[in-house]
Amino acid sequence: MNSHIAKRVWESKYRHIGDNGAERDIGETWSRVATAVAGAEADPAHWKARFLDLLSGFRFLPGGRVLAGAGTGKQVTLFNCFVSGPLLDSVEGIFGSLKETAVTMQQGGGIGLDFSALRPAGTPALRTGSVASGPLSFMKMWDTLCGTLLATSTRRGAMMGTLRCDHPDIVRFIDAKRQEGTLENFNLSVLVTDAFLEAVDCDGEWPLVYPAGTGDTVARMPASELWRKIVYAAHETAEPGLLFVDTINRDNNLYYCEKISATNPCGEVPLPAYGACNLGSVNLTSLVSKPFSSRSSFDNEALRETVTIAVRFLDDVIDVSGFPLRKQALQARKTRRIGIGITGLADALAMLGHHYDSEVAREFAANTMETIRNTAYASSIELAKEKGTFPRFEKNQYLDAPFIRRLRSELRDGIATNGIRNSHLLAIAPAGTISLLAGNVSSGIEPIYAIQAERAVRASDLSVERLEVNDFAYDVWLAGHRRAASIPDIFAAADELPATAHLEMQACLQPYVDGAISKTINLPPEATTKDVARAFRFAHQAGIKGCTVYRPGARRGQVLRALADSHCCDASREAD
Repeated sequence: MNSHIAKRVWESKYRHIGDNGAERDIGETWSRVATAVAGAEADPAHWKARFLDLLSGFRFLPGGRVLAGAGTGKQVTLFNCFVSGPLLDSVEGIFGSLKETAVTMQQGGGIGLDFSALRPAGTPALRTGSVASGPLSFMKMWDTLCGTLLATSTRRGAMMGTLRCDHPDIVRFIDAKRQEGTLENFNLSVLVTDAFLEAVDCDGEWPLVYPAGTGDTVARMPASELWRKIVYAAHETAEPGLLFVDTINRDNNLYYCEKISATNPCGEVPLPAYGACNLGSVNLTSLVSKPFSSRSSFDNEALRETVTIAVRFLDDVIDVSGFPLRKQALQARKTRRIGIGITGLADALAMLGHHYDSEVAREFAANTMETIRNTAYASSIELAKEKGTFPRFEKNQYLDAPFIRRLRSELRDGIATNGIRNSHLLAIAPAGTISLLAGNVSSGIEPIYAIQAERAVRASDLSVERLEVNDFAYDVWLAGHRRAASIPDIFAAADELPATAHLEMQACLQPYVDGAISKTINLPPEATTKDVARAFRFAHQAGIKGCTVYRPGARRGQVLRALADSHCCDASREAD
């Protein structure tokens, strides 16, 4: 292990302790995982060796549930997150869904839930003669459940709660986090439609309807007033985020057989009912040679090789994983969704001599993601020739999906001839904990948080330990520049960059990602509500599927505390 924080994360979250003793080092963890996942193959010995090579050196970092659970014999899922089945507007339906959430979270999965189907507060319940208490009251039950399960786990309970922008209780939902201590285990996002933003633009009246999206108009309010409330709450509390639900459904490869209204807890995987996310990240820092020199370079051939094997690895995870619910297993196996992303982007950029907020950095990032997209799709086409297509594949309809229409002609021809193994292949996760495991590389596509920071780690005995950590790339730089008079500006921290730097990086990557991207748009403390509104509008116009803003001082409950003068990331933004 190349840092103290990496060793502590491995010991507390991923090291397996079984009847025959504890794993002695990370190499034994890699071997356990590679052996378990290769069990899906006809030649497991061959693929164990390939998978072991993939994992060694932290070149590819599977989701935390894979690292913690594969090959342990425990009754756990290898999928990090799920989306709930439909919430039915009845006591039986609500408590049935709550039970499904409990089972899912108890086995290690986070969950996203759309509460739009629940009737608004004050609505008569015709069957019983009582009055409905509204979605917020029921969300508190989920919040309590999550907090209870968290109290006995080293993994943070994670939930995403969504509500449509035309639900009659939308204002209550928007304002929920303004009361301290409310829904602390939820991330909240509003499902924003194109029609709503058009109504804001023309200063029109906005109908609030129930059933949401299709029902009778319960009330009306100026669209601009509702927009101001969303923006103000995001400015003050960093929530709600926005999910551009029409963009999500319009750009869904499976538009022809599913409707999406929720995501996993960090927003990078829009999913249908009972959908599951099976993610892994390519560690870009591992592919940089001769860092911080005039001869620094990035190994694109190694990138293509890594992605090719990673597609097969994650596809095999689907077959060796258990699932908390049978409906989750059926959904995962019908679509065979996987999500390959990247982590360590900011550190890799620094090691190559590129400032995060520069055209050359965005060009490198976009070219890298395009290579990953092309390689992933080509690999999935080859897998389909060997193992068959995903069951919901319908050639003509799939080829007509907007994302698929944007692929290179040879990939489209390959899909037309051979089909494809996985409906979706790409998603960029926060990769928070696994990035710590790799030596505190910068998380996902986020800028460097701080060159030095203090990190809270929840140990296996449930105690919390605070450790001082250095950024991975900064440590690499220090090794050769200990006598340097100053630190180069390529180490610009997240809070030192303008919001446009965050937005433009996310926007340049989204065209190459068939899922979504988890990204927090950092704003300075003095940012105004107009700055928040501009960030949200830029995201929508750029085709980004969701947007979350963060302004220092807006929230509490921080996992990261910088030693330098920079912002803090909230606990709810972290993922395993």
